[in-house]
Amino acid sequence: MVPHNPALVSVIITCYNHGQFLAEAINSVLNQTYSPIEVIVVDDGSTDTTSLVASQYPDVHYYYQTNQGLSAARNAGVRYSKGDYIVFLDADDWLYKDAIAIGVQHLTQNPDAAFVSGGYDNVDVHNKQLGGVNDAVPTGHYLHLLRGNYIGMHATVMYRRSVFDTYQYDTSLKACEDYDMFLNIARQHPVMHHTHKIAAYRQHQSNMSSDYSLMLTMALAVLSRQEQNLRNEAERHAYRQGVRFWRDYYAGEIYRRLRTNQYASEKLAVSKFLLQHSPTLYVKYQLMTIASKSKSQLKNRVPLFVFRWLHQTGLRPGFTPSMGKIRPGDFKRTTPFSRQFGYDRGGPVDRYYIENFLQDQATLIQGRVLEIGDNAYTLRFGNGKVTKSDVLHVHSGNPEATFVGDLSEAPHIPSDSFDCIVLTQTLHLIYDIKGALKTCERILKPGGVLLLTVPGISHIDHDEWNDNWLWSFTAASMKKLLAEAFSPDHVDISTFGNVFIATAFLYGMGVAEVTKEQLDQHDPHYQVIITAKAVKSPAL
Repeated sequence: MVPHNPALVSVIITCYNHGQFLAEAINSVLNQTYSPIEVIVVDDGSTDTTSLVASQYPDVHYYYQTNQGLSAARNAGVRYSKGDYIVFLDADDWLYKDAIAIGVQHLTQNPDAAFVSGGYDNVDVHNKQLGGVNDAVPTGHYLHLLRGNYIGMHATVMYRRSVFDTYQYDTSLKACEDYDMFLNIARQHPVMHHTHKIAAYRQHQSNMSSDYSLMLTMALAVLSRQEQNLRNEAERHAYRQGVRFWRDYYAGEIYRRLRTNQYASEKLAVSKFLLQHSPTLYVKYQLMTIASKSKSQLKNRVPLFVFRWLHQTGLRPGFTPSMGKIRPGDFKRTTPFSRQFGYDRGGPVDRYYIENFLQDQATLIQGRVLEIGDNAYTLRFGNGKVTKSDVLHVHSGNPEATFVGDLSEAPHIPSDSFDCIVLTQTLHLIYDIKGALKTCERILKPGGVLLLTVPGISHIDHDEWNDNWLWSFTAASMKKLLAEAFSPDHVDISTFGNVFIATAFLYGMGVAEVTKEQLDQHDPHYQVIITAKAVKSPAL
């Protein structure tokens, strides 16, 4: 609700060669739901179209000064202003329509607060949203500011005019002058923060905040000014957190840019700056540089352990130790970690491939479905599309079985009956493989599909299936076998695994002990699992 005698709000737009954005910033103020508002544009020595753009708005107060920097421009704007409340808006940003109304409401309801801040959206030069910032900070604002600048965008702040009777922007600071102001005020006065998004912060290459070396230097310099004012251990701890935060944040951005070659001729100076503030990232950058070079370029000047580390971290995955230099580690043993296929270590590695295959083919598990042994996968991946679930079991007495017998010789199973057959990790237990596949083709409806998985590289079970484990397969063998039962054009075969996963599986490691990245690297030289989709030819 707008007060009966609403207070005047001054919006000070500072501009230095951002004339191309200025109109959008001015319009965002003129279109506010709140009034009265005065708009002041302080041109800090622009040489572009800034003055021309401002002149097109008769209600905007335009002031020009020789280039003196952002702090001086903001201080000048305060002197020119008359409002009870003050908002600073950079010319390349803009306010949402209710920004001023929300700020006035909060300060009216909280007369002791020196300023109130809110949330914002990051946008690119084309106004595409890049994500929002609207974290809640209900109390302890000074401690939060010691840990980092939670406000982030100056246009989200509305000040009481009385603040500037005591404080002004420090013109000696090349950046972070707003952070300095926030800290100084919050040290002495109550402040507020809300989560309404009230402004858009445009990201582009000419942003001062994209100069990470400058920003880190200034952020640490501003923060260090508070050190002598710290009153207790909580504030000292927050201060130390802030130092780490700024170093980690900006050093991380510098490292990212170095890795992507965005510094060109400045690379040497920037890398030295990185060494000063984050030796760990500096070393990582240098190792990354090593990783990008060939062995001939390095001329044997790099120790073997560096290459090994680069390989383990993924920076140089092609590293191969020379003969006699391999370290077997935990694999230097003649017995596996487990003889239970990894069931006792988080689950079998090969199940990852089997279940991913069935998930990818889940739309085909529908209608009447036959599964061997039990119907767990039918129920799991059928997802309500299955109208009838049948189970074939080799032994009688199984309560789930609707058919009993050997798949290779099953005349009692009617022909042309099933929309889908789920045959996972079973074919290696059947002596007459060809007979089993011919049965599958016979009992499928025209257009029905067989979803098949078989083991490739595997250890051999010597417990339950000791006398029945007869075969292991390759993609080539499955292609030939299926081509004898189905049309070759209707057979799709894939392999999964690599040398590490094959080794891990043989040693009995569980799926929880390997990473998704390791699992998803497929090398046909090491076929742990072979999958096949075979479709019965439609009726003529």
